[in-house]
Amino acid sequence: MKIEQLFTGCLAEMAYYIESNGEAAIVDPLRETDPYVKMAEKDGAKIKYIFLTHFHADFVSGQVDLANKTGAKIVFGPNAKTEYDVHVGKDGEEFPLGDIKIKLLHTPGHTMESSSYLIIDEKGNTPYVLTGDCLFIGDVGRPDLAVKSDLTQADLAGHLYDSLRNKIMPLPDDIIVYPGHGAGSACGKNMSSDTFDTLGNQKRTNYALRADMTKDEFIKEVTTGLKTPPQYFPLNVQLNKTGADKTYDEIVDKGTTPLGAEEFLKLSERKDIMVIDTRSKASYTESGTVPGAWWIGLDGSFAPWVGALVVDIHQKVIFIVDDEAKAHEAVTRFSRIGFDNTIGYLAGGGVADWVAHGYPLDKVGSVSAAGFEKKFLNGEVQEALDVRKESEYVSEHIKDIENFPLDTIKENLDKLDPKKEYYVHCASGYRSLIAASIMKAHGIENVVDIRGGFKDLKETDLPKTEYVCPSTLL
Repeated sequence: MKIEQLFTGCLAEMAYYIESNGEAAIVDPLRETDPYVKMAEKDGAKIKYIFLTHFHADFVSGQVDLANKTGAKIVFGPNAKTEYDVHVGKDGEEFPLGDIKIKLLHTPGHTMESSSYLIIDEKGNTPYVLTGDCLFIGDVGRPDLAVKSDLTQADLAGHLYDSLRNKIMPLPDDIIVYPGHGAGSACGKNMSSDTFDTLGNQKRTNYALRADMTKDEFIKEVTTGLKTPPQYFPLNVQLNKTGADKTYDEIVDKGTTPLGAEEFLKLSERKDIMVIDTRSKASYTESGTVPGAWWIGLDGSFAPWVGALVVDIHQKVIFIVDDEAKAHEAVTRFSRIGFDNTIGYLAGGGVADWVAHGYPLDKVGSVSAAGFEKKFLNGEVQEALDVRKESEYVSEHIKDIENFPLDTIKENLDKLDPKKEYYVHCASGYRSLIAASIMKAHGIENVVDIRGGFKDLKETDLPKTEYVCPSTLL
């Protein structure tokens, strides 16, 4: 038997490949299915099962496409209802795979169909449990994504408490916990960057598994401090229940169409089409971009920020990449969160073809932390914005700089004065450049990104608030 964890950093998501004696299973596959098919082919194995821990909200999963390609059976836990063929498993049901078995443990709480999968090896031992979004390393799944009129956050949190105590915690202390997500995912509050751990260590270190915690204490703890989930979450859940209209291959074929500068210009002027610049920070700031484009770089949390900031997953998108080889990656990452209407990219990579045609460029200014410090202390800064999360800002910030969180920027743009110059920073420079590009596209001409963000600003002599540990703010 072998088990491989397949980590996707942009989504902080873990899929799993399990193989035993010529038969394979995939747990929580992403939309691009060829890697799983190739893994099985390399092992001379047939994919027999596709297990889903729940209906995912933060990405579109690839079970339907993978099943169509391989003939594998799709398995969900109890309460799952789909518009495609699946096997709805029972609590305790075992699925033979080569010389091993995979046992379904119904663990509702994150959602009502949420299930974990216990691996039973050739000797009857249980070395691994795949917990999906029930149990993370250092945290548990948020209980607010499946709320209905007759099912509250508190109800779901209560189910989660019971699932952990009755299904997960009784397992052996040396069992390896393989979760569905790690740090950076919006599916939990305070996940560790570790991607696996022993259950015994989690019992000692994970607040949610504290032996003396009452159900009421647990419910209060896991429902306090939850931020509103990104707007694309319910749309992804719906796609995962109904099955997407387009296959991944169809999306890539369409989305990786190179567009000449003239065609790109015509499309960029249409009100129903959005331009997103996905290049590196350096490329974007040094060369400038197509007027009206938002910058959301592939070198950061691209998919989550596209989903959080672009209102409609049906939005038609044309995009800019550093080089043509990046076009496939960009379309893949758009599609992972259900943005299936990518039309094409500016041919040749970068903006060289655009410039060669004599078309204008927009530029966002850039300054180092030391350069900003000098301007700030000399009274040359009109306005400065900190676009980090409120909890980051409250923990520590530069005095006299206003908090303007990136995830609320669209609702607050009209509060800004287009005649003023704005300096913008985040923690390290990714979110601030997104914010600056959106401000620029909104008609605020003088926007300057502070390179290095708060990480570098802390090293200056600018006045700072007293540090407060972020964990006390949850």
